Amino acid sequence: MPPKILIVEDEVKLANLMSDFLLSQHFETHQIHHGNDVLPWLKDNYPSVILLDVMLPGISGIELCKAIRQCSSVPIMMVSAKVEEIDRLLGLELGADDYVCKPFSYAEVVARVKALLRRSELVKPQQITDMLLDENTFSVQYKGRTVTLTSVEFQLFKPLFDKPNRIFNRESLMNNMYADQRIVSFRTIDSHIKKLRKKLDEVCKHDSVIQSVYGVGYRFVKP
Repeated sequence: MPPKILIVEDEVKLANLMSDFLLSQHFETHQIHHGNDVLPWLKDNYPSVILLDVMLPGISGIELCKAIRQCSSVPIMMVSAKVEEIDRLLGLELGADDYVCKPFSYAEVVARVKALLRRSELVKPQQITDMLLDENTFSVQYKGRTVTLTSVEFQLFKPLFDKPNRIFNRESLMNNMYADQRIVSFRTIDSHIKKLRKKLDEVCKHDSVIQSVYGVGYRFVKP
């Protein structure tokens, strides 16, 4: 799937132009034009990069950046019409990864987006609250405790971890686990889930982070 770029910009014409240029470079885009709509959208969607305008109706770009950084490490590029504002923005330690000033070259925006994607790919460990999933070691770390997963357990857990609260059926989990599309029974998935739960219980103690949804499948709940 192509990387999805979230464009948060209240100037619809400008947002459309940015979107058209990104689409021409084989990115997927989504536009939001009001600050109040950003956080609800992010609860169920996972962009690869966020282009975040500073001046927005409703919640400002600055406050949104702060809020996003409390729960996500998604790369954020701030967009500002005021050159003199940039030093102040960076000095606030908002957690933004880059910035661009209006008016800007669309080619420059694409180049910066690609740079952010390359940089984020180097940072393999993914963190949700106090839990860390490390692709380099196939391990889960939580509050100073670590447990190592097998390759199959890691591939099973990763989609659940990436999208907390989303319910995955057994077939979709099976497709993630086995790249060669081999046929296995649902009982095999259940067996792996049982082993995975046992390992996660070692680090999460009393928090049950993988929940069964009767007749549907499984979901990950943040501890």
